Amino acid sequence: MVTYLQLWRADPAAWRAAGAAWNQLAVGVGQRAAELGTVASRVADGWRGSAGSAARGHVRALRDPLDAARLAFIETDQVLSDFASALARARAMLAAAVAAAAPAHVEIDRAGRTAPDVTVTGIDRAAALHAAGRVGAAIGAALDAAAAADRATAEHLGRLGAAAAEGWPTSPPRSGLPVGAPPVVVRRWWAGLSEAERRWLIVHQPAYVGRLDGVPVAARDQANRSLLAAQRAALVRERAAAVRTAMPRNAAVSASIRLVGLMSGIDAVDARLSTPSGERAYLLSLVPDGDGRVVLAVGDPDRADNVLTYVPGMTADLGAVRDDLGRTEALAARAAALDPTQRTSTVLWLDYDAPSFLNEAMFASRAHEAGPALHRFAEGLRATHDGPPAQQVVLGHSYGALTVGTTAREQGLAADDLIFVGAPGVGTDHAATLGLPPAHVWSSTAANDPIAYLAPSWKSSLADMRDHPFQIHAHEHLWFGRNPTHPDFGGQVFTGAAGGHSGYWRSGNDALDDMARIALGPEHFGEVR
Repeated sequence: MVTYLQLWRADPAAWRAAGAAWNQLAVGVGQRAAELGTVASRVADGWRGSAGSAARGHVRALRDPLDAARLAFIETDQVLSDFASALARARAMLAAAVAAAAPAHVEIDRAGRTAPDVTVTGIDRAAALHAAGRVGAAIGAALDAAAAADRATAEHLGRLGAAAAEGWPTSPPRSGLPVGAPPVVVRRWWAGLSEAERRWLIVHQPAYVGRLDGVPVAARDQANRSLLAAQRAALVRERAAAVRTAMPRNAAVSASIRLVGLMSGIDAVDARLSTPSGERAYLLSLVPDGDGRVVLAVGDPDRADNVLTYVPGMTADLGAVRDDLGRTEALAARAAALDPTQRTSTVLWLDYDAPSFLNEAMFASRAHEAGPALHRFAEGLRATHDGPPAQQVVLGHSYGALTVGTTAREQGLAADDLIFVGAPGVGTDHAATLGLPPAHVWSSTAANDPIAYLAPSWKSSLADMRDHPFQIHAHEHLWFGRNPTHPDFGGQVFTGAAGGHSGYWRSGNDALDDMARIALGPEHFGEVR
């Protein structure tokens, strides 16, 4: 039983810090294990006798328990961080109840019991009695939420401790990994495995499990975190090899710049994963090939009331991920500020080859290529969600808006609402073709966003500039279809305060508030401007 004073004095930040400490322990164990493997390989390579082979085999035999322990540390971080979030929401519910008490002439004692203010008499006292009942029920709901989270956390830690006591799994699951199966089938397969079988897969098949839509987010996060150090080390070795090879100087410099960018992106992701403050981040995928791809959630989508997936546009890649992580964080923070009683997870989905240059962004091929992966990801979020379905929103910015619109029209998207900001068109002229009621298709373009002046052809743009050099106007038809903010498109339009093409996420911009309100669900739509 959680008491009123206990919840009032609870410190969610302390639980988050405890979780982060376990994560740091996992990172340290992973680094030491990797170093042991490197040393053993060096010994075996330098000595071809039996002793060298035995040394390598000995390290391999001891590596599994280390990897399993690291997995347990990451899972402990998840459990404690999730409890911190639950406490924060329960405290927000309690604070809202307390704030409503004074204006309604309701007093609350140290045990959380409510009663009308003693100064209230007559008809006003009847109203105060009714208000006291409402406030008391709200306090009870907050205490119940905290108590439920307390029980769930204790049970999860108990299962984790029992698994460690029994010894970590040493054999693979009896049923094979599903290849090419839809997320809902993957989810059923995963649910049919024992906890020991799931842990074996995360330890021994992390690259596969970590990218498998339909596997719960917590398991994917554990698998992908375990790969980070090795992925960065591989880039370091690749860069050293590129420097040593006799390739032309320009090619060597280009390769080095790309690899340094990828390492910088991994460092930015790692820093967000390790931060002890704010909502915990979950790594759903990281691929350091080409320009690099990453999928990262702020808050666990499987346990959230609302999930917003953000698809960035041109120039988005792993090396430049800091800006997109910042936007994802800003959306999560604003939604939490507007309604702290709801749990909102925001996801950066950069799992496609976004155009790097304008000559690539002039064509819709990258958006079409991204469609199957984005469709599958959204289906996976639906399949793995705990409890009633979340309010699921997909947001596309710039070329990402074309990617979202094209996917919704051609593949279908498991989404309740779509948001387009700074769109060069979304691949269709009418909101009704996107698979959702037009009232759930939203768009915004700032008055000074140059994307609004991209006509369907260079000739018309050049003609406008020639004929009206001081009076450029936004076009009804943009490069990839009708402007989604135009009335004939048929969707909803919200405020995009001046901020250019990238200012929609700046603090104080009405667009940031509106995107967060849409993510929070229909009860907040009336506040969207």
